[in-house]
Amino acid sequence: MKKPRILFLDIETSPVLGYVWSLWKQNVGLNQIKEEWCILSYCAKWMGDPRVIYHDNSRQRNKEDDTRIIKRLWRMLDQADIVVAHNGKSFDVRKIQARFLLLGMPPPAPFKIVDTLLETRKHFAMTSAKLEFLTDKLCVIHKKKKHAKFPGFELWRECLKGNPEAWAEMKEYNVEDVLSLEELYLILLPWMQGHPNVGNYDKKAGDGPKCPHCGSGNVQRKGLRFTQVGQYPRYHCQACGAWSRGRLTVNSKAHKANLLVS
Repeated sequence: MKKPRILFLDIETSPVLGYVWSLWKQNVGLNQIKEEWCILSYCAKWMGDPRVIYHDNSRQRNKEDDTRIIKRLWRMLDQADIVVAHNGKSFDVRKIQARFLLLGMPPPAPFKIVDTLLETRKHFAMTSAKLEFLTDKLCVIHKKKKHAKFPGFELWRECLKGNPEAWAEMKEYNVEDVLSLEELYLILLPWMQGHPNVGNYDKKAGDGPKCPHCGSGNVQRKGLRFTQVGQYPRYHCQACGAWSRGRLTVNSKAHKANLLVS
């Protein structure tokens, strides 16, 4: 079966450097900005491929020139069918596309976004929807790392200074984010509603129903799902655990004709 190319992605950006008059409640004007933000590094991984892809600006003289890694990101996104990221819709994808635009690049081929932050908030009342909290509570193999030698903002400042130890920690931090993101995604997958239909990427027909979440053909028909006027066969995936329904109703025309709705 042909499956979509699913890309797990996480980026790290530099801060905007500006002039401010105080530490509290500042509105920074455009003429107060000294240095714009850039993408310092990114980590990515294709689903089903054990290799982890990581690139950063550490070997460049100008640590804030992200042209090289932006071109790599464009080529990767141009191949993706689905991009998975935590806060990806609001942050990662929009930041990446902003750099594409500023560098005069065309948009990559369209792709779907699965945002694990939004999916968590949609389905669960967790104490926190942060990646650190979720991976600590749910993941077994990989958990988001905390900063070690360079806590908080110190890591970004030392990277911009060219500190090789800071860049090594940034890589470890970035890579573990993606590995824990993949594990979290697979845990959340059966709960997601409206996930891109993985079974639809297979061009072959007549092979039987496939799970729309993971694409597995190992689905069991179990009961019916009822709408206001329709009855649909219900399926349970034995691979990922997700529930789905068929597209065609099973109730008769006579049954439908006698249904009343309010």
